[in-house]
Amino acid sequence: MAIFLNPDNANFNEAVHSKIYVDKTGLIEYTNSVLSTTAKFICNSRPRRFGKSMTADMLCAYYSKGCDSRELFQPYTISSCSTFEKYINQYDVIHIDVQWCKDQVENINDIVNYIKESCMHELQNEYSNIDYNGIISLSGTLSKINDETGHRFVVIIDEWDVLIRDNANNKKLLEEYIDFLKGLFKGSQPSRYIALAYLTGILPIKRTMTQSALNNFDEYTMLNPGPLASFIGFTEGEVKGLSNKYNIDFDRIKKWYDGYYLNHQHVYNPKAVVSLFTLGVFQSYWAQTSSYESIHSLIQMNFDGLKEAVLEMLSGNEVKMQTTSFQNDMVSFKNMDDVLTALVHLGYLGYNQTYKTVFIPNEEIRQEFVNSVSEDKWNDLIQFERESDTILEATCQMETEVVAQQMEKIHNTYASNIAYHNENSLSSVLTIAYLSTLKYYFKPIRELPTGRGFADFVYIPKPEYKDYYPALLVELKWNHNVQSALDQIKEKVYPQSIREYTDNLLLVGITYDSKTKEHRCKIEKF
Repeated sequence: MAIFLNPDNANFNEAVHSKIYVDKTGLIEYTNSVLSTTAKFICNSRPRRFGKSMTADMLCAYYSKGCDSRELFQPYTISSCSTFEKYINQYDVIHIDVQWCKDQVENINDIVNYIKESCMHELQNEYSNIDYNGIISLSGTLSKINDETGHRFVVIIDEWDVLIRDNANNKKLLEEYIDFLKGLFKGSQPSRYIALAYLTGILPIKRTMTQSALNNFDEYTMLNPGPLASFIGFTEGEVKGLSNKYNIDFDRIKKWYDGYYLNHQHVYNPKAVVSLFTLGVFQSYWAQTSSYESIHSLIQMNFDGLKEAVLEMLSGNEVKMQTTSFQNDMVSFKNMDDVLTALVHLGYLGYNQTYKTVFIPNEEIRQEFVNSVSEDKWNDLIQFERESDTILEATCQMETEVVAQQMEKIHNTYASNIAYHNENSLSSVLTIAYLSTLKYYFKPIRELPTGRGFADFVYIPKPEYKDYYPALLVELKWNHNVQSALDQIKEKVYPQSIREYTDNLLLVGITYDSKTKEHRCKIEKF
């Protein structure tokens, strides 16, 4: 059996017969809809452990002439689609796993030549009746076969960006690799012999100067997933179904692993969810991936505002971000926004497409950030935590004057170091003030502000601490009487989940007078 040409369905067969398999064959309905159209060039980037290789294996199993997969796909969504029978196992498929190819060469500079020659050798063996005299490239081989037979190819490249991530300083290698991809996919001839091209990796396509090297590809990313949003991870409905099947509390799953919000859909990291249902332990599973080193090195970069942004996000805030300058590699960082954009692609930050903000998506990822900054003993974090410990203790003891004084101190001392806009400055100060809650509470639940008002923050203690710490519902007011903050809380309908979770709930009203610069606080038991 060939390695690159027309793979069988063994890998996908293993996936669907695993203990936990979530049907993502609906993606094939989309790829079928763009076959042999101008939209047939797809680059779908997503973080580690988000099912990239499984998706590549699924597409191979469906399109490849090297197997008969009708029975394998029959129980799943794609089998009921009108195009199922038309395209299943009808194409010559070339599947290239670049990470695997790296391990096959002694010298990394030989990898492009290894891929090219291996694929050419297999194709020329398969179509041995064709004269390939003078043809020296993979693209030329594919073009010749297409001219002679009319056959079109499905090309699937997994870990397409691994050279860009791991060999970023080898400019000669990267230029050779990008040129290879351009020759394979870009131009009038590739349009003739390609039925579908599907690239998957962590990073979007590398930019060269101001242009993408492969600007004929439609890119679906963690910044803009387009129609592929529901196929990038597990949807909320899919996770709910698993929680019912395995009898694990969904609300707790949501706090730990939810947070990616793609095209108005809540998306979960598949690896984390599968590990939870397999092991039954709520913990971070990201430390088991090699990307942990990436977060550690990235947030140590000395760009203005970066550490302050990380502290804000640790506290529960969202931070504004521009994505335009990121060069889609792991070395060309020019500013804080480039670092934050890279962290979105790595899966360590969520992205709000509407407000152009980034945030730490869930408890699992927050734990990784805490571990990373703790290793380096950030002075800012230590100082914020010390002040925050005082505020949290005073809040739990209903010592309103202490809370107000400490809030005022943080506002006056640290506000200039925190990146935020005037209309939500008080909420930024509050989240920093309650930074120490990250040890005992889940990430605060924040409702979006309306008009010129400020958001409520709900702090729910982790199960192991709920007997020791109350839930906190905090209302912020700017230039209002402090009683009005509590009155507004009482007028609202509280989430039923809070009352079901604990009867120990404190209502906290905090106000700031912009003229006198004074803070006021009032606390009542619910």
